[in-house]
Amino acid sequence: MQTSDTLLLAEAVGHLKRSDPILAAIIERVGDCSYQTSAAGTHFDAVVRAIVYQQLSGKAAATIHKRLCDLFDGRPPLPAELLAVEAAALRGVGLSRQKLNYLKSLAAQVESGALAIETLHILEDQAILAELMRLKGIGRWTAQMFLMFRLGRPNVLPEGDLGIQKAIQLAYSLKALPSPKQMAAVSEPWHPYCTIACWYLWRSLE
Repeated sequence: MQTSDTLLLAEAVGHLKRSDPILAAIIERVGDCSYQTSAAGTHFDAVVRAIVYQQLSGKAAATIHKRLCDLFDGRPPLPAELLAVEAAALRGVGLSRQKLNYLKSLAAQVESGALAIETLHILEDQAILAELMRLKGIGRWTAQMFLMFRLGRPNVLPEGDLGIQKAIQLAYSLKALPSPKQMAAVSEPWHPYCTIACWYLWRSLE
């Protein structure tokens, strides 16, 4: 990570420790934060990967994603290449019919210029969510993961993430998974560093 990123991370962790004693205990137990974003490739590559990884274990998804890249000499496909490849070839790498349709739709939007995906980073968080969620196969969770792990946005709370819900239930001694209202209340002290808080909550379950 760059020096500026390291300083921001230290500032975020310090804020979280001061503002929430329960989270502070988790931070002490988990240790140093190694949160990083994925800077490799393009934004298009990142969304393609996110679609491939939906509802699969990391190992299975990684295998399918590698097979997909192998269709294009071991690199992620360009939008035009993804549009040109036969559906049967995509099915052959392990993609479901639904996912290959999502990928084709994404590629068509980018290739036509309807989605300026490589300039999404200049927009505010909510505008990025809106742009991505209008695409087939991109729900709020997938769009939030793009914000967190591609763009490094510091204040994202994926309220629909089961891991985050479970971690909050355990840490804050709730009788059931938290409601949206409870999540909003618990996370209030974390702002503007919800992303880092969530990183620690995920690690707390390991």
